[in-house]
Amino acid sequence: MNPDINKLVYKVTHADGSGSCFYLRQFNIFVTNYHVVAGYRTVAVQDNDRNPYEARVVVVNPELDLALLAVDADFSHLPEFPISLENEPAIGSKVQVAGYPFGMPFTLTEGSLSSPRQLMNGKYYIQIDAPVNPGNSGGPILNGDNKIIGVTVSKFASSAADNMGFGIRAEALAQLLEVVESLDRTQFHVQCYSCDELIAGDEEYCPSCGAKLDSRIFATHQLSPLGQFCETAITAMGVNPVLARNGHDSWVFHKGSSEIRLFVYDGRFLFAVSPINLLPKKDVEKVLDYMLDTDFSPYKMGVDGRQIYLCYRIHLADLTNSSYDRILAALVGLAERADELDNKLVEEFGCEFSVYSKA
Repeated sequence: MNPDINKLVYKVTHADGSGSCFYLRQFNIFVTNYHVVAGYRTVAVQDNDRNPYEARVVVVNPELDLALLAVDADFSHLPEFPISLENEPAIGSKVQVAGYPFGMPFTLTEGSLSSPRQLMNGKYYIQIDAPVNPGNSGGPILNGDNKIIGVTVSKFASSAADNMGFGIRAEALAQLLEVVESLDRTQFHVQCYSCDELIAGDEEYCPSCGAKLDSRIFATHQLSPLGQFCETAITAMGVNPVLARNGHDSWVFHKGSSEIRLFVYDGRFLFAVSPINLLPKKDVEKVLDYMLDTDFSPYKMGVDGRQIYLCYRIHLADLTNSSYDRILAALVGLAERADELDNKLVEEFGCEFSVYSKA
């Protein structure tokens, strides 16, 4: 196994969910599936230590189902991630699938190559028997030499088909990477399916060859009014909301050392929750008395097992023009209070920081 693999594979997050991507140092670019970032010009990429970076979607090729992302940060410390183009991978050879299935932390699974050239919908794919799940899309498929032979794209959509995963072949990725050297990384581009021309504007037809373009490629995701409200609160906390997006009406981020979770529950309630500390293993009474005797209004303190939570909840019907500023201030205040309380509970009551806390 490549010991650096978990440093090279990142999670992609936005308001519609998450997927995987990987970094190619030789191009200073991140690679993922088009369908992972469709509708977005800006997403977040997150390393295995949960450090998020804002990424611009700079090239998409819907026909290949590939996209390239640019990040304004220094990744020169990361190792090279070689792509295998020399030899056709052999049937039965060992493969590994790396990514973030179901948005979980980094996962590496093993299997074997079922077919190096499986023809589906007019294109050739790699077929593997390694487990592939939602969230793996956009991650790399590696051979036994730890070289990229494909980009995970899907699991066969049939309940009767187990252990059937598919990947975009390495030569398709190499085809897209040919444009990197001349790429303007400040703009969003669509690569024409017919002539490979990069199109920067919202065009109905390719300016080079005249091919008809799907207008949906240029469409961008629009936040709901509730999403705009939540991201206004997150911005007021000093956090980039793009980096906090974690699916539909869901945001996860850190304010100082405390993790903050903002989400809609049951379509009716907006929750802000921070898992701030763990109860001490001894002398628990002092911290419990403090929690019971202290007025944390408008917030509530709760305990589940050893985990201590600071919580705030409103019914969505209570979010009105007259309550807007009050609720906004309460959300911002929860993040600030959590960042204060976790230190206080450690220093004064011997609690531990939560496993979700960040140094």
